Amino acid sequence: MGDYHVHLHPHTPRPDSPPPGVYPKGHVDAYVERALSRGATEVGFTEHMHRFVDLKPVAAGFWNVGESAELTERSRRYYYDELNLRLDRYTEAVLSARDRGLPVLLGLEVDFLPGRMEKILDVLSGYPFDYLIGSVHWIGAWAVDHDGMTAEFARRGVRRSYEDYFALVVELAESGLVQVLAHPDVVKKFGHRCDQEPVDLYRRLVDAAQRNGVAFEVSSAGLRYQALEPYPAPALLRMCHEAGVEITLASDAHYPEQAADQYRTLVRYARAAGYRRRLRFRTGGAQQLAVLPDPDDDNDWPDPTAAPDGP
Repeated sequence: MGDYHVHLHPHTPRPDSPPPGVYPKGHVDAYVERALSRGATEVGFTEHMHRFVDLKPVAAGFWNVGESAELTERSRRYYYDELNLRLDRYTEAVLSARDRGLPVLLGLEVDFLPGRMEKILDVLSGYPFDYLIGSVHWIGAWAVDHDGMTAEFARRGVRRSYEDYFALVVELAESGLVQVLAHPDVVKKFGHRCDQEPVDLYRRLVDAAQRNGVAFEVSSAGLRYQALEPYPAPALLRMCHEAGVEITLASDAHYPEQAADQYRTLVRYARAAGYRRRLRFRTGGAQQLAVLPDPDDDNDWPDPTAAPDGP
């Protein structure tokens, strides 16, 4: 099994975190070792696109949309505070780990910034990514999953916040720019819920993903926040299965100990929605379906002492 959403640098560094853009000996290995110990057989690294200085000429300023001056300034500061990575160093760190025999893939988490995606992909085309995952972090100037901007839920109202968010995720799914939708309902991260489950919004997104062959990421990250459940919600995941939308597995790890976080719980969650297979990426962008093991059968669960999957 793959953990296809992993970051090598956290948003909040700890004393043991390497400086941004530095990849010390053993750093990539620590993520891989932890993931394999929990049942993953390979790790796909997907650093945040917005953190790379290479993309500043085509991405900076997306927050200037004439909305709240406070949101605009908060997002501007957030962007520049995190603008500290370089694509060449990141790709070298992952590819050199692969050359050493580690079961890793090179990916990227691509922020959906309407009106800027063509130029962004022009920059990314110069790098040998095995796959791209796409996410909506900003609704205009509002960083919807940033803990310093949650007051916007009260100002807009929860239902409208969901409508604004899902409209962008649908647009991302329709774009054909990425292979996977990352944390597709991250709008629930801090526990904000509609009075009634927004099945109508789910349906539009599932239909868009099905039409365009885009997979959904099933992520344990929601279990670490006030959402208290994986992404996507159970009803949304069941709708995906009924529509034939494929899935990947993910932890959204930002520290080594989070790699393949709660993977038995996550696989049990996916199987409860009806899934028995998951999407697997290969070097160079090839895709195939692989069996989703039974988390309650140790004989079926990947052996951490066995040889890992190759690239």
